[in-house]
Amino acid sequence: MTDTEYYDLIRPYDDAMKLLLTRLEILNHNIYKASAENPIHTMQYRIKSKQSIEEKLIRKGEEPTLENAKDLLQDIAGIRIVCYFVGDIKNLIDMLKKQSDLIFIRERDYITNPKPNGYRSHHIILGVNVFCLDASEYYPVEIQLRTISMDFWAAMEHRISYKKEYDNREQRVAELLSYADTLVDMEKEFEKYNENATLS
Repeated sequence: MTDTEYYDLIRPYDDAMKLLLTRLEILNHNIYKASAENPIHTMQYRIKSKQSIEEKLIRKGEEPTLENAKDLLQDIAGIRIVCYFVGDIKNLIDMLKKQSDLIFIRERDYITNPKPNGYRSHHIILGVNVFCLDASEYYPVEIQLRTISMDFWAAMEHRISYKKEYDNREQRVAELLSYADTLVDMEKEFEKYNENATLS
C-alpha cells in the first residue's frame, strides 16, 4: 500500500469517526436529563497507522493491500470511551442501538464475560453513513467502552505485559486476574454508593 493509497483509504473512516464523536457528545449531555452528571468521563480516538494496518493484515495471512484493508478490517477508526460505572456503559450502548441511522455490526461483551487474564471492556462496531457529493456509504467504527477501573487495569496490563515474555507467565496471569477481581469489587461498592447518594 502506497502512502497515497493509505491517505485515500483513511479519509472516509476519519469522517465517520468524527460524525460518531459528535453523536456521542450529544448523548453524553442528554442521557441523564434530570442530573448534572454525564456518563462519559473521557474519550480517546485514533485512526490506525499505515504500518499497523499492514501488520494486522499480514497477521491474518493476507496481502497488505488497499482492497484487503477495506474488506477485512473493521477497526481502522476507533474510539475508546471511559465511563464512571458499568450502568453508564449499558445506558450508552442502549442509546446507540436506538439510533436508526447507525448500523450495529458486531458486539463483544468482555464485561459480562471477561478474558482469562481479567481484561474487561465492551466492544461494539457501528456502521456510520458518510455522505459524499453524489453518494453515501457506511464505514465501520470500533468503540471500546470501559469504566475508569477497567481502563486503569488495561493500561497497567499493557505496560507490564505487551511484547514481553516471562518465565512465570501463569503466576503473572493469576495475579492480573486477582487485581481485576479486586477492582470489580471496588467498582460495585462505588456504584452502590453512587446509587444511594442519588436516591437521597
